[in-house]
This record gives sequence, C-alpha cells and structure tokens, in this order.
Amino acid sequence: MKKKYVLIDCDPGHDDVMAVLSAVAHPDIFHILGITTVCGNNLLPLITENMLNVLHYIHREDIPVCMGAESPLVYPPSPQAAHGYNGLEGFDFPKHNLKTVNQDVISFMKEKILSSPEPVTIMALAPLTNIATLLQTEQTIINHIEQIVMMGGSWYRGNVIPNAEFNIYADPHAAKEIFSGNVPTVIIPLECCDDCTISEETVQNWMCDKRYLTKMVGGIMDFFAIYGRQHQRTRHTIFDLAVAEYLLQPEIFQGEHCDCDVTLSGEDTRGQTVFTTNPNSKIFVLKHAETNQFEQQIISDINQLANEII
Repeated sequence: MKKKYVLIDCDPGHDDVMAVLSAVAHPDIFHILGITTVCGNNLLPLITENMLNVLHYIHREDIPVCMGAESPLVYPPSPQAAHGYNGLEGFDFPKHNLKTVNQDVISFMKEKILSSPEPVTIMALAPLTNIATLLQTEQTIINHIEQIVMMGGSWYRGNVIPNAEFNIYADPHAAKEIFSGNVPTVIIPLECCDDCTISEETVQNWMCDKRYLTKMVGGIMDFFAIYGRQHQRTRHTIFDLAVAEYLLQPEIFQGEHCDCDVTLSGEDTRGQTVFTTNPNSKIFVLKHAETNQFEQQIISDINQLANEII
C-alpha cells in the first residue's frame, strides 16, 4: 500500500485515541505530519492535554501537536458527558513536560501540507472547524490535499439530538463549508459505525492484559464501554477508529457517492446531514463495514504496539 502523509484533526476522546494508536501502529503506511486539536468532545485545553498525555505515554513526543479552534464557527462549545469529566476518563496518565507547538493552527496546517512530499490526507475525527477555516483562509491549499476522511453525519438518525450526529451538530457551518467545496471527502456516518465495533470480550482481554500499553487501552476502553453496558450491549462502537481502518483496509467498507447538505439550525435538526445519490459527487458516503475484520485489525494493532512500547 502506498504511504499516506496524514494530518490528524481530533478532539480526544476515547475513540480518537484508538484511531491515533492504529495509525501509529503502521509507520509503513501512515506518516503522521502532525496532530491538531479542536473544541468538540470537551473544551480545547482538556482535549489537548489528553493528546499530549497519550503521546507522552506511548513515547511519541516527536509528533507535533497544535491547538486549534476554541469554539465552533457560530455556536458555543457542546462538551459531551460520554467521555467523562476531562474528555478521556478511565486512566491516570503520568505527569509530563510536553508542550504544543507555538503556532496558530492555520499556519501549522498550511506548513505541514505544503511541505509534504505527497498530497496530504486529513483524518478528521472531530467537528470540522479547523479544516473549514483552513479551506476558507487558504483556498489554493486544496491542490495539496488528497482527501478528507471523516467520521460524522448520519443517513437517517442522530446521537446527540433526534436527527444529527455530534461532530456535525457541534459545527454544522464548518461541515456545510467542506461539503460544498472541492476536496474529495469520505464520510463515515453513524450507520456505518454500527458495524465498527469491538466485543465486550475484547475490552475485558485488554483490561486483564498487564503490558504497559494495554493498561492504558484497557482503562480508557473500559470507561468508554460503560454506556453500552448500561444499555445491555455486548459490542461497543469505536466511532473515530473507523477513519484509520478505512485508510488501512478500504475493501471492508461499502458506500456510494452522494451530495451532502447540512441543516444549520433547528432544535431537532441542527447538524442533520441529507445525502442525495450522485455518481459524480466528490463525496463518498459509507454504509457498511465488515465487523469481524474491523475488530481483528485493532486487536492486531494494539497487540503489536504493546509488544513494541514498554
């Protein structure tokens, strides 16, 4: 597989962390240019500290982190309780001295994209505020972006209000900006994420595994699984991980080309995505994934990292 030069835009986030770990597990496929953070699952200082904690813990201090937007383009922040008090509850990280880069996020993203030897893939694991602002500010940058692969939206339902998924709900104006532009985009909506799950048995195995990395993975996944257990589920959706896995094994996903409109307001409809089939669209919307292969990939990735990181 051709090496991918990636920028990861995220709001860590338990599932964001799993996506980052999956990318880190494949240095032959992913060259991580940098990580940008954006207000989403929680407020910007908390989720940025979460990312620094993880990178310090896995000894990847070489990956630069840049703080991005403190709030969506129009609406106020919408922190989510599902990720705990700090946005990544479930594991106590050791203290560190890591710092973010002293650069505004648009300059950072532009610099990383233009200095890449190949067009860049943006892994979008959060509200799209940073990316929309970049495209608005630096319009010619699209010539250097291969694609945006993002988790967000839904075909038929919502998970934060009746008709909207959180990442789009949090900043619908940013999503509308991107979907109406000219950058090839892969959207992984809620319905596809229904197939992107791991079993309770896998979570328990990580919790019982006493290796250095799996102590952290088991801790955060045990917390993330609480919601599912409360609803008598035996499988747990790892939403943002789908982005990394799509780039690793696109053959296990199915979808179709669509245009996408975004509803900007409404108590039950803010952030609703409306997909309309169009074979000529630059947007590819996923519908299904092969669950067993999805789970086996992340089990393999975590086991590999656990053997390497001590």
